[in-house]
Amino acid sequence: MNNLAFSPLAPLAAQLLPHALEPSEDGAHDLSHLQRVWHNARTLQAEESGDLRVLLAAVMLHDCVAVEKNSPMRAQASRLAAAKAATVLTTLDWPQAEIDAVGHAIEAHSFSAGIEPLTLEAKILQDADRLDSLGMLGVARTFYTAGRMGSALYDPLDPEAKGRDYDDSRFCLDHFQTKLLNLAAGFRTVAGQRLAQLRHQRLKQFLERFKEEIGIA
Repeated sequence: MNNLAFSPLAPLAAQLLPHALEPSEDGAHDLSHLQRVWHNARTLQAEESGDLRVLLAAVMLHDCVAVEKNSPMRAQASRLAAAKAATVLTTLDWPQAEIDAVGHAIEAHSFSAGIEPLTLEAKILQDADRLDSLGMLGVARTFYTAGRMGSALYDPLDPEAKGRDYDDSRFCLDHFQTKLLNLAAGFRTVAGQRLAQLRHQRLKQFLERFKEEIGIA
């Protein structure tokens, strides 16, 4: 493991890493994702404050139960991860208050779970994770995931869904409208809101260039 990626809590990250990722072929939720979310969380925490130890544990364990995007259990993934995280941290003799704080942050981070983040650490984790779904990383992960799920790039008969409902299970381009372009409005921290707007504009710029290149701009 690259110790610098989880500075200044690399020893704790190394302790939690064996529990962080279940065997999976999902390259959108792998070690590099954890590294990016931690980088985002540290950036936000530097402005917003918050408990770094709780944040690091929440980042490391927020995807510790692997549930595919197209699974009917997807909305339960963060609750399942929080339960597993509580078991892991209990075996490591963490205080119950910190276990509860980590668990709430993990439960509330998920877009599909719809759980309100009540603590600063939960707000930071939610923002840090969602930043990875915006900007150029959001573009890359969206097309990567669509490829894994067997989706088409877009509907050749109606790319902008002017005469049909959006269906991001079939068309990758639809996912920009069903989720990605709506994320920036829901950020919880001031620092997160600022960074989200920057990455939101990058998403919009990509979408305009994409439409231009398929002849519909």
